[in-house]
Amino acid sequence: MNAYASAVERYFAAWNTLDAEDLAKAVARAWTEEGTYTDPLVRAHGHEQVAAVIAAVHEQFPGFEFRMTGEVDGHHDIARFTWDLVSTVDGSSPAAGFDVITLAEDGRIISVQGFLDRAPAA
Repeated sequence: MNAYASAVERYFAAWNTLDAEDLAKAVARAWTEEGTYTDPLVRAHGHEQVAAVIAAVHEQFPGFEFRMTGEVDGHHDIARFTWDLVSTVDGSSPAAGFDVITLAEDGRIISVQGFLDRAPAA
């Protein structure tokens, strides 16, 4: 597994973790201490804020998980990939998008720039 795929695997592991203590650990494995997450709906800085965003998404979409679609594409210290938010019960998918990540030398995420291709109605 290359560095891009490994980073994205840790990223999805964090997004799909439900337990608060496990989530804090998963975020620390995926992001640097000062890492950021930005999409059209939110901006988070640091482990606590990133974990809070992930927990809020799980509160809004219980029983859903993030799944990568396609392959990770990367060069230098950046990578991009697509994803769907999918119900584990019926397979419905209210949201989809793509993210661009920047990696630190240790392979953890410095920043995520998220884009929504499909989002649920407000």
